[in-house]
Amino acid sequence: MTGSNHSRKTRITRWGLFKKQAPRWQVGLLPVMLLLTACAETSTSAAEKKIEGRLASSVQYYGAPVQVPATARNAVISAYEAMQAKNWAQLPVFAQQARDDHELGEYPMFWYLRNQIRSRSAPIPANEILAFLEQSQNPYLHERLKADWILEAARTKDFATVRKLGNVNLNSAQVDCAILHARHMGNDRVSASQAISAFKPGAACWDMMAQLYAAKVLQWDHIQPLLRDDIEYDNKANARRYAAMLFSPAQMKDYDALMANPKAWLSGQSGKPQSRQQEELRTLAFSRLARQDREGGYAFLQGDGNTLVSAENRQWILAQFGLVSVLNLEDRADQWYRQAGEDFRLSEYNHAWRVRAALRQPRIDWPWVVKTIGMMPPGQQQEPTWKYWKARAQQAMGNTGAARQGFEAVANEDHGFYGQLATEALGRKITLPPQPPASNAAELAHIRQNRGLQRAVSLFNLGWRPEAVAEWNFAIKGLNDRELIAAAEWAVQENVYDRAINTSLLTQGDINFRQRYLAPFEGKVGQQARNVGLDPAWVYGLIRQESRFVPVARSQVGAAGLMQVMPGTARMVANKIGMSDFSLSDVNEFETNTVLGTSYLSMVKSDLGNSEVLATAGYNAGPNRPKRWRSSLSGPVEGAIFAETIPFTETRLYVKHVMSNATWYATLFTGEPQSLVQRLGTVTP
Repeated sequence: MTGSNHSRKTRITRWGLFKKQAPRWQVGLLPVMLLLTACAETSTSAAEKKIEGRLASSVQYYGAPVQVPATARNAVISAYEAMQAKNWAQLPVFAQQARDDHELGEYPMFWYLRNQIRSRSAPIPANEILAFLEQSQNPYLHERLKADWILEAARTKDFATVRKLGNVNLNSAQVDCAILHARHMGNDRVSASQAISAFKPGAACWDMMAQLYAAKVLQWDHIQPLLRDDIEYDNKANARRYAAMLFSPAQMKDYDALMANPKAWLSGQSGKPQSRQQEELRTLAFSRLARQDREGGYAFLQGDGNTLVSAENRQWILAQFGLVSVLNLEDRADQWYRQAGEDFRLSEYNHAWRVRAALRQPRIDWPWVVKTIGMMPPGQQQEPTWKYWKARAQQAMGNTGAARQGFEAVANEDHGFYGQLATEALGRKITLPPQPPASNAAELAHIRQNRGLQRAVSLFNLGWRPEAVAEWNFAIKGLNDRELIAAAEWAVQENVYDRAINTSLLTQGDINFRQRYLAPFEGKVGQQARNVGLDPAWVYGLIRQESRFVPVARSQVGAAGLMQVMPGTARMVANKIGMSDFSLSDVNEFETNTVLGTSYLSMVKSDLGNSEVLATAGYNAGPNRPKRWRSSLSGPVEGAIFAETIPFTETRLYVKHVMSNATWYATLFTGEPQSLVQRLGTVTP
């Protein structure tokens, strides 16, 4: 390793980074190395404090904007192009040339070092990274590079380095898992609750979970519920990883067999289970039958199931039959949930669907709705969704005092779908609440001195959105309401509308609806909406949800532009409306995208009985799905219940957001009170 580090240093010296005339990346290198040596002899917390202290003493968070020399900025641009082309060897040269760019000058060396960490072709250049971290004036790049190093060190089991680097000020589950893993390997106590709270699927988190299970920090009672939740959500990849912790290699063969063909596997089982592993395998097999053969599976459960699994596990299995049934919009789901009974563990996902199954009934049993909400964990019961539906149930039961109290709580705390519904349940129309004062000159001048936001704006101006968004989000951490509103106003002035909306959404006391519901391009979008017979407020509500008004937005599946039009949809609509000069390369162009998107939305709406709620669902999930969902109804239902029981999570949330957005836009555009209930209407079979 010494030889490898020597060759790296020789190479960098040749590029000129260690010249006496250019000490930027070398200054402080020896103190940092001494610091890390000392870290090996001190506690992790002491090491963390020392590292953080050195960072805090050098970073400047605020300062007046200063002109950037053109030659230095051009060097950053050249480095970006080299990075995109994977010409990594050029980056240290550009880093030297970019030194005088006080905003973005650290990026070339950051890109170079990040690649050195990730390439795995040679040992990590610790000296160079430490020198960068010591001298960095960019807190985001500092934390990002440290996080990358932590992840790579954890991957190679170098947990001593992870502990020395300390905590990272980023929202990264994988980094958090790597740090917990390292603490455990350093004999610091890590609890099961800490591990489960930090976990999100990813390499570092899976490694942590496996180690903690092997060390008996995590045990059967911790992992089994997680396995069941992923089985329930049909997340086969995650479920199998949990299963591999609980079951032996021989039992994993049974697991794979029951996942492939649960009925065939169960047919080979007999007698009472001889171990909890065997009973769990049988329980999982019955739950999989709910997805393949509900009628036959239920009959099997009512017969042999009384011997093969315990009464408690039969409860959970019946809840799985209820879940799969309600996701297929079958009315019998409610009966399976009722048969399952009470006092057994369910995931929050299944708790929610037990309530929704009750709401889908031709005749709603409102006391049962209250009871099923009461079975939820306390935290879930406090969500606006379930506070609203509990109040609705209390209202239907004649308990007007409790209902009013519940509606008031939701209306005061939630400004979205349920807050609007609760407002109307109280007999009020939806109106714009009193607005906070606009940012004054002093507030705007102050926020423009924020170094992180200065960097973000420069990155947006270069068109480097991923880097710009990351810098912006890091810079607004910890800002108060007035600072957030000022930052959002700056974003509006820079035409960065998604950051304006998302930043304004973070305020707690001062709620600026004109920022949260921006309406850029109002004249053009509104006119095009009217041209095809659509409500401009609804179109704006949809665009806000689709792209946050980012014209260059592109989804993972290829949807493009303000209205996120899919390529196939674009071709079809262009042909139908006679857009003779259409080219797919134009889909991101503002006018083309708006014409195609509004025309398609109008077609979907017309095909779905001119229902905005159905058309919104169709725009997201395809027009055939809301037709099937509507046809499953046994009678007319209010639009709010239809939206609540859409079986696709993404589409359900999408419809709620779009319809709520549209109601606020209508309030802003007309200045008149509005009704979400009226906009949702009634959905009939």
